[in-house]
Amino acid sequence: MFMRHQTVVCIFIMLLSTFPLHIAQAANPADLNKVVRQAFEAADDGFDMAKTQNFYSGWVSEAIFEPLLSYDYLARPARLLPLSAESMPEVTEQGKVFTFKIKPGIYFAPDPAFKGKKHELTAQDYVYTFKRLLDPVNRSPNASFIEGKIVGLDDVVAKAKKSGKFDYDTPVAGLKAVDKYTLRIELKATDYNFLYVVAYGGFGAVAREVIEAYGDQTGLHPVGTGPYMIEKYLPRSKIVLTANPEYRGYTWDFKSTGSARDEEIVRQMKGKKMPQVGKVDISIIEEEQSRWLAFQDSQLDIDKLPQSAATAALDGIALKPELVNQGIKMDRVTDAGIVFTIFNMRDPVVGGYTKEKIALRRAIGMAYSYEDEIAQMRLGQAIRSEMIIPKDVVGYDPAYRSSLAYDIKLANKLLDHFGYKRGADGYRNNPDGSPLTLKKTVEPAAIYKVQSEIYKRGLDKIGLRIEFPVSNFADNLKAASACKLNMWGGAWNADFPDGENFLQLLYGPKAGAGNHACYESPAYDALFRKAVSLPLGEERNKVYAQMNRQVEADTPWIVHTSRIRSWLYRPWITGYKKHPILHSDWAFIDVEKH
Repeated sequence: MFMRHQTVVCIFIMLLSTFPLHIAQAANPADLNKVVRQAFEAADDGFDMAKTQNFYSGWVSEAIFEPLLSYDYLARPARLLPLSAESMPEVTEQGKVFTFKIKPGIYFAPDPAFKGKKHELTAQDYVYTFKRLLDPVNRSPNASFIEGKIVGLDDVVAKAKKSGKFDYDTPVAGLKAVDKYTLRIELKATDYNFLYVVAYGGFGAVAREVIEAYGDQTGLHPVGTGPYMIEKYLPRSKIVLTANPEYRGYTWDFKSTGSARDEEIVRQMKGKKMPQVGKVDISIIEEEQSRWLAFQDSQLDIDKLPQSAATAALDGIALKPELVNQGIKMDRVTDAGIVFTIFNMRDPVVGGYTKEKIALRRAIGMAYSYEDEIAQMRLGQAIRSEMIIPKDVVGYDPAYRSSLAYDIKLANKLLDHFGYKRGADGYRNNPDGSPLTLKKTVEPAAIYKVQSEIYKRGLDKIGLRIEFPVSNFADNLKAASACKLNMWGGAWNADFPDGENFLQLLYGPKAGAGNHACYESPAYDALFRKAVSLPLGEERNKVYAQMNRQVEADTPWIVHTSRIRSWLYRPWITGYKKHPILHSDWAFIDVEKH
C-alpha cells in the first residue's frame, strides 16, 4: 500500500490526466427545431440545488447550472474533466489546496435580475455558491459535502447560527477569489473525493443577484451558465427547456472506449457543434402504463422502459422484433444506485435504539422477499443489493452478504423473544400491550401496489399489521426530510462514484437534512469520519464494510435492489449513451430530421 502522500499524488495525477471539452467561442449552436420529448416518473421540487436532493430536480439542474468540473460522456468508469474550469485544478500541499482557473467569456442566461446587463461567470460566483450550501437558512441537504472541510468557513456558519443571518461578505481564508478568474480552495485535511464533490450539480454556479432577487422563489427561477434555461414550468406537470442564448457551445470530441456502440456514437457525433438539441419537453407521467403508451404512440423520444412493460418489450435482455423493426434502440445498464426502505428513527412506532425496536425493524426486513420484488415488482429488471454501496462504485465488495436475509421463521422467533405478543386476531401488539400498526407511505404508481402486496404477504406471516398511505413523491420527500414518515421507500443514484456518497445518507449530522432515516449513531458517525480521512484503498473499503454492518445492526434501512434500466430511444436520436453519474444528456446528443 502507498504511504499517505504517495497515494494523494497518484490519485491527483490520474484525475489531472483527463482531457478537457473543446470549447467553441461561438454562440449557442442549438437548433430550436430539434426537440427531445421525455417523461419523468415523479415530480421535481424546484431547481435550487442548495435546497434539494430531489433526483428530478437534479436532472434538470444539470442542464442549467455548471460546476467547475464534470464527466467524460463516454468514458467508463466515470472520469472527470473540466467544465467551466480551463483545466483540471492545480493541487498542492498534499491534496489540501486546489486552484481553479475559470474560462473567461462564460455568461449567465439572460434574466431580469441582471437589469439588462450581461453577467460573466467569475470566481466570486463560485465563492458565493459554496457559501450558500452552508447558510443555515437553506437547511441544505448537500451541506455535508463541504461541512467542516474548508478552512475558516465553519466560523462564518457558527456566527450565522447565532445571529440568524449569514454574512456573505465575510472573507473566508479557505475560499478565495484570488482574482476575477482564479478560485483557491484550502481544505483542513486531505479529502480524497473532493474533486468528485466539486463536480456535483449542487456546486453549479449561481449568481448572487438572482438569488437575492427571487428570495424564497429561487427554485422556480433557475438561472445558470449551462446550455439550457427554463422556458415553461408547470409544477408536477410540465417542464420545457430551451437553449440558453448566452451558452458558448463546444465541439463534440469524446473518445471511444473501443466498444462497437462507442464507435458508432463517435461516427455520428464527432466534430459537431454542440448542443444540437434546441428544446427539451418533459412531461411528468407517474403511472407506468401511461408512460409506456405515450412512448409506443411516439409521443416520447427517449424513455426508460417501465418495469411493467418488460415482458411485452423484451425477449430476455434483447428488444422484441416488433420494436427493433421500428428502429427503436436500447441502452441497458445497471444503476449505480440502490433501492431501500427507510425507517424513521424518531418515529414512536418503528424508531428508537432499544433492543425491542431494533428487533421489530430486523423482523420486518426478514419478512420481505427480495426474490418476489425482483420477479413481481421489477419483472426481472433488478439485482439483489447486499450492501449500501452498489456495484461499480468504489467500496463495493462482491463477497459481502447482508445479515438481513428473508427468513420468516427467524423473524417470528425474534418478535416472540422481545415480547411482541399476538392478539386474538393473530396480529401482534407492542411489548406494553398497545396496538401496533406500521405505515409505509408509497407513491401512486402501480409498481408500489405490487411492492405493498409483497410487504403485506410477508408481514402477515409474522403477525404485523401494515397500512400504505399514498402520496406523491415530492410531498413524501418533504415529509421524510422533516422526519415525519413512519416508513418510506427510498432510492439513491451515485452523485459521484465512491461509497462515501451513499454512506453519507446515514451520517448523524445530516438527520433531517438528507438523512431521511434521521439516524444518529455515534458508532456509525465515528466510522464515517474515519473512512473519509483514509486514502482510497483496502483499508478504507474495510471501514465501509464495518459501516454496512453497523447499519444492519441498527436497521434504519433495509437495502433491497439495484435496478436494471433499459433506456429506449427512437431512431432519430443519435449519440445516446446513458451515463452512470450524469443524467442530463440532451447537450451530448442530436435529433435527425424525421
